[in-house]
Formats: sequence, structure tokens, C-alpha cells
Amino acid sequence: MQINKIGHIVLNVKNTVISTKFYADLLGMEVVSRNEQGTSAFLSFGTQHHDLALFSAPDDSEQGRLGLNHIALQIEGGPDEIEKFQRRLEHYGVPIDRIRNHGITSSVYFMDPDNNRIEVFCELMDKEEGIIYMRNRNQEARVAK
Repeated sequence: MQINKIGHIVLNVKNTVISTKFYADLLGMEVVSRNEQGTSAFLSFGTQHHDLALFSAPDDSEQGRLGLNHIALQIEGGPDEIEKFQRRLEHYGVPIDRIRNHGITSSVYFMDPDNNRIEVFCELMDKEEGIIYMRNRNQEARVAK
């Protein structure tokens, strides 16, 4: 198992709509997907399905202390590599937070010693398929409304 890059960053934000506008307008990111409730958004620089995800923090969160939701590390290989990594976590006694198939990725989540959430994932689609998948997810949410 070889981690080859930081895949994306997820931030908890006070106002997802305002933060989405900030990252889109100021940094030129594309909003590839967002939910209708306005509580999450996924943004991309155009080279992968998402580089940044924004999630609404609880209402009583203090600005300046909202912080990191999780950091995602991409591994080479597929779901078999995720399973091997999961066994490695178990071998070292690291509790697994959750395991997910997100459609575009297969992921295992766990906490570091300071209780920061880490996601290790593998891609299930190539770059173009992943971007299309995220864009379509956004369209499906609009239609379901």
C-alpha cells in the first residue's frame, strides 16, 4: 500500500453558501455538487472530481474554531488495497470510524492520536468519469427537489 497524494480536504464552515461563493468566486473553483439544503458543497479545480468539500458546522460552533472535518489520502490500487489498509489499522489497534463506498471512491475513516479524522481512499473511476459523476449528482439533487 502506497499513499500517493492528499486527495481532498473537507472543512466544517459556519455558512456553506457564503464559503462556497468565496472558494468559487475568489479561487475559481467549480461547484461540481451541492445539496439542496445548503449544508454541503463539493468544489474542483477541474483536475479531479473534488479538491475541497464544505460541510455546515453545528449552529453553536464558534467561527475560527470550526476547522478541519477530515483530510483524505489517496492510495494506489483499488478496493483490495483499502481492505489491506483496513487490516493494517486493525493490526495496529487503530479503531475504524467507518468504511464507505462513495460511488467515486472506496474509503476507510479513522482518527489520529489527536482525534483528527483521516480518510484513506482509492478511486473507483477515472478522472473524467469522477467529474461527470459529481456533476450528475448535483443535477439529480435538483430534479429530486
